[in-house]
Amino acid sequence: MPLAFSTLGVPGLPLADAARLAADHGWQGLELRCADGETVHPAMAAGERRAAVRTLRAARVRPIALASYLGVAAPGADGPLVAGLRGALRLAADLGAPAVRVFPHGGDGPAAEADARAVRRLHAVAADAARLGVRVLVETHDSHRAGRRLADLLDRVDHPAVGALWDLMHTHLAGETPAQTSAALATHLGHVQVKDIAGAGDRTPLPLGAGVLPIAACVRLLPPGAWVCWEYEAPWHPAAAPLPPLLAAGADLLTGLAAGA
Repeated sequence: MPLAFSTLGVPGLPLADAARLAADHGWQGLELRCADGETVHPAMAAGERRAAVRTLRAARVRPIALASYLGVAAPGADGPLVAGLRGALRLAADLGAPAVRVFPHGGDGPAAEADARAVRRLHAVAADAARLGVRVLVETHDSHRAGRRLADLLDRVDHPAVGALWDLMHTHLAGETPAQTSAALATHLGHVQVKDIAGAGDRTPLPLGAGVLPIAACVRLLPPGAWVCWEYEAPWHPAAAPLPPLLAAGADLLTGLAAGA
């Protein structure tokens, strides 16, 4: 079971330093947060993209996904969202990342309308994604945080270039067991994000295994070779312990769980 961590956990850290942390602590990949102020950002120039590829190759660390902040079900016009998706797909392809993470962001309006927006937009970019060799992975999050809810949407899209990113925290807080989520997303699954928290009322990131999330049950259900990514939400919780000192123990815990499975 290959392991990655999200650069969300080390906000603002240069890519070379993040890649070195991964290589030195038992992590084979990085999920690349794509945001202003990060080494990887939506407006990266061609030279910056080539330099990022060289950096990752030198460290022998794989980029497993570009973590965008696009919301495919968000209210509003299709045009800007579709353009943003296409730009993110091209950036992922240039960086050698096989996926782009997107959110649902369906809002508080009728669920059917949110789903219709998402299906329409995902259909619009699916052929581009396939041509580039990049999948769009919709995360179990906000309006579609339950695996069954997201699976219903993805069944309507029905394209191999569009799949699911399973965020264990959100499916757990939605009341699903890992077995239920795994069954719902089995035909769509890209990779899995794990993390740990004290509970629904306190989502401050904790070391893996120190909280309430069913990480072991999740790992046991994953297909061979599935990537597991630790998403440590440091920017939203400034009181959380720094991630780098936790990386070695986190890799050991996940490796042990995978061996036990």
